[in-house]
Amino acid sequence: MLTALYVPANRPDRFAKAVASGPDLVVFDLEDAVPVADKVDARGWAVAWVAAFKGSTAIEVRVNAPGTPWIEDDLAALAAVPAVRIRLPKVESADDVRQVLQQVPSARITALIESPLGLERAFEIASADRRVVAVALGEADLASSLGVDGPEGLAWARGRIVSASRAAGLGAPMLSAYPHVKDEEGLRRTCLEGRALGFVGRTAIHPRQLPTIVECFTPSASQVADAAALLAAVAKAGVADGGVIVLPDGRMVDPAMLGRAHELTTLMQEIESRQN
Repeated sequence: MLTALYVPANRPDRFAKAVASGPDLVVFDLEDAVPVADKVDARGWAVAWVAAFKGSTAIEVRVNAPGTPWIEDDLAALAAVPAVRIRLPKVESADDVRQVLQQVPSARITALIESPLGLERAFEIASADRRVVAVALGEADLASSLGVDGPEGLAWARGRIVSASRAAGLGAPMLSAYPHVKDEEGLRRTCLEGRALGFVGRTAIHPRQLPTIVECFTPSASQVADAAALLAAVAKAGVADGGVIVLPDGRMVDPAMLGRAHELTTLMQEIESRQN
C-alpha cells in the first residue's frame, strides 16, 4: 500500500467520496476527528457502512484509545464485522493489542505508537500477534510527549519504527500524515525524507494529498531499471546463492544486495497492477 486516507466517521456524506478518491486504504476515524457528542452516531454510521461495503478498497476503523469511555462499545460493534481492520491508537504494550484481539478475534490490527513508552516497546508491539499487520507512528502526540519540534526531532523515532516493523516481518511501514493540506511542497519534501528513512507510502488527511504521495513513493524509472539489470546479471552469472560479480558500471554485487532489488521490482509491479 502506498496511500491511506482518513475520513471523520461523523461525516457519512464523505465515506463513498473517500473511497472514490482512490487510496489503497480508507480509515474511518472514531477517535480524534470526532467530537464527544458525535461518538455514538459516528460509530453507528461507520460500522454499518463498513459491514455493507463490497468494494476492493481496504477499509480500516480507528477506534478510540484504550482506557477511554468509548473503546468497549467500539469493539463490541466491530466484533460483528468479519475480518475487520482496526487501527488502534496510543498503543503502549503488546497487552494493549492482545486485549483488543480477545474481544475481536477476527480483527487485523494496525498499532499506532504515540508515546515514548510505546516507542521503547515498538518491536514488542509489532510482534505481539500474527494479527498485527502494521505499526505506525502518531507523530503529533509523540512529538508533544518527546518535547521535540520538526522532523529532525522525530528522525530517531521514525527510524525505530521502520526497524521494528521490518524485524517483526511486517515490511516497511507507512509514514504519518502531513497536517498542512495546502502545502504541497512541504508534503513532497517530507515524503522524500520518509522514503529515505525506509517508509513506503503515507497516510493522508485530504484527497488532494494522494497524487503527491504516490509520486514520491513510486520507484523511479532508473531505480527499476537498475534493479532489473542487477537481478538479470546475478541470474546470468548464477551467483544468487553465493559469490560476487562486477557489473559493467563497476559495482560489486553479491546475494546480500538482492533483497532491495526484489523489493523495488515487486513494489513497481503492485503499483502497475493497481493502475490497471
